[in-house]
Amino acid sequence: MSDFDSALQQAVQTIPECLAAGYVDLESGMLIGIKTVDSHPDEVMDMLAAATAEMFQGPNVVAIERIFKKARGVEDDGSHYFQEMIVNSDNLIHFFMRAKSAADQVACFVCRRSANLGMVVTKARQAMSAVEAAA
Repeated sequence: MSDFDSALQQAVQTIPECLAAGYVDLESGMLIGIKTVDSHPDEVMDMLAAATAEMFQGPNVVAIERIFKKARGVEDDGSHYFQEMIVNSDNLIHFFMRAKSAADQVACFVCRRSANLGMVVTKARQAMSAVEAAA
């Protein structure tokens, strides 16, 4: 198993009630890697990458980032304002976080909704350094 696969697997094991960890390259729109405790159709995996790219780099999101930067007097140097996003569904928590060393890469951690959100965020942030380093 590669270091990257091991890092994703370790994230799934250490983040509370984690069911899946994925890593997306926003520039190419590709799902670089994924580890899940269950199997999913390929179409879902392909859509995850596209949806993640839209969430972080869709035209409306980029426009909002520019407005926030301008309102706060931050120079628009092409960097991104939004670093993390949490999406809750009826049964799941989806925690997305942008890589610090590669702003065009995002990890997604999917956990049961019963997980403590604070612990999910804390453990995901801890796991992200290993995932990012192995990518």
